[in-house]
Order: sequence, then structure tokens, then C-alpha cells
Amino acid sequence: MKKILKSIVAFALAFFARAVIRRYRPHVVMVTGSVGKTSTKDAVAAVLSERFYVRASEKSFNSEFGVPFTIFGVENPWTDPIAWFSTAKNVFALLFLPNHYPNMLVLEVGADRPGDLARILRIATPNAVVVTRLPEIPVHVEAYASPEAVREEEFSPAYALAAAAPLIIPSDDSYAMNSAKRTPARIISFGPTANATVQVSGVDFYMNNSGVAGMQAHVRVDGEQGVCIEKGSVGATQIPPLAAAVAVAYAFSIPLADALKALENYEAPPGRGRLLAGKNGSIIIDDSYNASPAAVEEALKTLKAFPHVKRRIAVLGDMLELGRYSVGEHERIAGLAGESADAIITVGIRARAFASSAKKAAPTPAGVGVPTASVGKVMRFDNSCAAAAALTDFVQAGDVILVKGSQSVRTERVVEALLANPADASRLVRQEHKWKQKA
Repeated sequence: MKKILKSIVAFALAFFARAVIRRYRPHVVMVTGSVGKTSTKDAVAAVLSERFYVRASEKSFNSEFGVPFTIFGVENPWTDPIAWFSTAKNVFALLFLPNHYPNMLVLEVGADRPGDLARILRIATPNAVVVTRLPEIPVHVEAYASPEAVREEEFSPAYALAAAAPLIIPSDDSYAMNSAKRTPARIISFGPTANATVQVSGVDFYMNNSGVAGMQAHVRVDGEQGVCIEKGSVGATQIPPLAAAVAVAYAFSIPLADALKALENYEAPPGRGRLLAGKNGSIIIDDSYNASPAAVEEALKTLKAFPHVKRRIAVLGDMLELGRYSVGEHERIAGLAGESADAIITVGIRARAFASSAKKAAPTPAGVGVPTASVGKVMRFDNSCAAAAALTDFVQAGDVILVKGSQSVRTERVVEALLANPADASRLVRQEHKWKQKA
């Protein structure tokens, strides 16, 4: 019964969302891919706002429910009947009353299972598409026949583009580059390769008087060059969203200087490599939004490269929705964890594999143990609440703590427990009342 009701609601939302699109005919920029969609969507929206009246997806509203909510300009009503009634009133007003509707929609779109993007493409046809990274083992692969099937679906919005419409893709992603050749679109690439439309180089930490304060990189496009700076978040993964936004600016004839100025007001979404002050003088890299193999790999590289550190601590939760690739990918990441961290704290059954690289460390019961001189601390926990309780007294001044895990592992609870200033909890992911009520 619940499944039938969900299908009816999805059908109604799609029907009215199509009606709104037909009435106002906004320019639609779709952001798709496996890694970094929300950050890219926010950066693209920041740049396009220099010239257009823009509405972008809230948070990660990228499903057949989230996309209509963005088109309507409403928040997720969840299960609140009053909120659903308010949504219905908003839709009625859009369809039958005069409105000042955005002339540009930046829609993040995502696929959890086969057919998801086909349903979204029946709601809105893109006028431009931005594709983020399509890794070898993408998230949600357990619902598909193969990783190639996931990549094909995530790239599918590009096939809906009209001839010469902008298709913005990473130049160092071979799948995206090869697939783009099958479209009639105008290909605009971004990345570190020499043939990229927007060339990226010199990716490094951005420093201020207090130490690491973000990331920076040089960008060059059509003979112009400048510097992208992302303040408040770290990791090489912070740069591609900025480069993609510059590429979108180029597609819409927005000068590079204007694009870089617009990006000064951009900040990465919560849980995407954000720097936060931790207890006892530590530093937290809050990457707790979600975890795929590609994202965890990049996060560990960031931890390893982080300068002026006493100890590097990796708090790693399960990577979910990997299906038959789960065991192999957890074991592969374990090697990277051993090379990147002085202490490894695992959260969840699957994540216990991350500690396997510390072969010399004496295994201990969950949450208990004494560091060994050669390897450091290895701690294993079944859930984030247990990890949070144990780690508050473990961190020290000079420690840098990476916190990462799949959404349902709720590793933001670990971040919250380690915050030096409890008020910073408002900057974390999943702080809404509905999320707080969940176990």
C-alpha cells in the first residue's frame, strides 16, 4: 500500500512540475554524475546568479520527488499534512496566478536505481548539462547490473540535449569524454589535462595566518587566467565544482573575472570536507555527508597531505550500496587508510576491514584499547554513537580528524561530539528535526 501511495504522489508531482515548466519555460541546467553533484550545483548556481534569476535544488534534492520540489520552490514536506497542503497551494498559485518565476533552474539529478533519471527527464528537458566524475565503482552500484550501467544512466541527461547545447564534462574522465562523442552537444571540458577548455593547475591548500584555510587552484580559459579559492573546506575534490562552474560561465559568455568574483561567495555544502574546530585544539575534516570508494580515497589523500599535524586520525564508516563490490572495495581502501592515518577508527561491520592494514596493532574489543608504539590506535565500533562517546577524550591538540561514512551510518554524530563549539552543530549535515528523530 505504501509503495502504491508513493507512486501516486510521484506521478502527481511530475504532472504538475511539467505543467510549471511548460508555463514559465525556464532555462534548465542539469547537474549529474556520481561524485560532487551538490557542490557543483551550488557553485554553478553562484556563477549563473551573476546574470540570471536562478533557483537551484535545495541541499541534495535530486530525486523524482526532490526535482519537483525545486521546480515548485518548496521545502520537502516529509509526512506533514499541513506542509503538503501548503505545497498544493503553492502549485496552484504557480499555475493560475501571476508569478515572477526564475528564468534559470539548476537541477541536481541522481539515480538510486535503474530508470530514475528517465523519470526525471520526463519532467524537464535540460538546456545544458554538467557531468561530474563517473568513477570505476560508483555508489548505488548494487541496484544495477554493472558499474557501466550506473555510469550510462548518470550520463543519460546529456543525450537529451539539443544540437550545440552546452555539455560540461571533466576532461580527465575517460567515460564522460568518450560518451560525449555520441551526443550532438557543444562539449566544454574542465580539468588538469592540456586539452581542457578550462585548464586547472596548481591545486594546493589555501593558507592564512592560522594555517590551512581551504583549497586553491589556477584556472585558464580562452587566454584568460585566474585563481579559484575555496575557503573553509579541504581536499582536491573541492576544485572540480569550481572549475565546472567556470566552464558553465564560459558556456553562457560570463567573463572569467565575474565568475571568480561570484565564487568568492560560494562555500561547500555541509559534510563535504569542511574544516571545523575540534575539542582539545584538534581540527576536524567533516566529510560525513556520504561515502563512496572514490570519495573515501580522495578524503584519505587529503588527510595524508594535511600539513603541520601531530596525529592523523581517520574515522571511517561503512561504504554502502556497493553490492558484490563491497568486500573488495573496503579491503582496497584499507590499504590507503593504513598509509594515510596514524589512528584508524571504524564505524560499522563493513568498515572493520579498514583496520586490517594495521596488522601490527593488537586487536581490542569495540571501543577499548591501548595504542601500540609502532602503529597507533585501532578502534572498532558498531555505530556512530559509540564512536562519539569514546573519541571525545582521545583527541589531542594538533590532531587532524577525518570523519567519513555513508549516509545511514550517521557519522555526523561523531563530528558533533568532537566540536569545540557546540553551536557549530548547525553547520553539519542532517540536523533537521526529521533526521534527529531517526535512530
